[in-house]
Amino acid sequence: MKEMKDMKIRYGEITKDVLLVFATAGVFTIAATSPYFLINLTRAIIRDGGYNKKYRNLKEKVLARSLTGLNKNKIIIFKESEGKFSVKLTEKGKKVAREILFDNMEVEKQKIWDKKWRIIIFDIPERKGRQARNAMRWKLQKMGFFQLQKSVWVFPYPCEKEVQLISEVFKINPFVNIVTAEKIYNDNNLMEHFRLSV
Repeated sequence: MKEMKDMKIRYGEITKDVLLVFATAGVFTIAATSPYFLINLTRAIIRDGGYNKKYRNLKEKVLARSLTGLNKNKIIIFKESEGKFSVKLTEKGKKVAREILFDNMEVEKQKIWDKKWRIIIFDIPERKGRQARNAMRWKLQKMGFFQLQKSVWVFPYPCEKEVQLISEVFKINPFVNIVTAEKIYNDNNLMEHFRLSV
């Protein structure tokens, strides 16, 4: 949790958005012959990231400055090959992007519930420490999961990808399991908690 807090202090909203675009798009390629390489790159990020409305009044040089800083800190890397510049996340950048995705993560609710429960079970050994267990519980609670037992949590909607990402960030993947069940005995309290109806 401390790492998440430190990350939020270090990276501003614009920089976070840039990293999320790179995490989704993978690689941006711009003609190397262009004298306005960074400006063209910022335009591509705003367009492809769906930020036209959000950043319509943002000066392109502000975003370009953010890209320069990310390159300097080895979060992204610029490469020139065959007359083109490619820009992508470094391994360090992928880690940071993953943490930002983790920080902003929400589980999408189905318009019509499929009447299945997702049960998250984890048994983290002592060698991994109490901190990992507490961090897992904290994140699941923050995301709206229901604690059925000490290390058993329930959610009504598909959440496999989100739980996998949490497990990767906390490095507890081998100790976490997800069960999909059509019935949990005496689930009235769950139905009320998630405001569901049969």
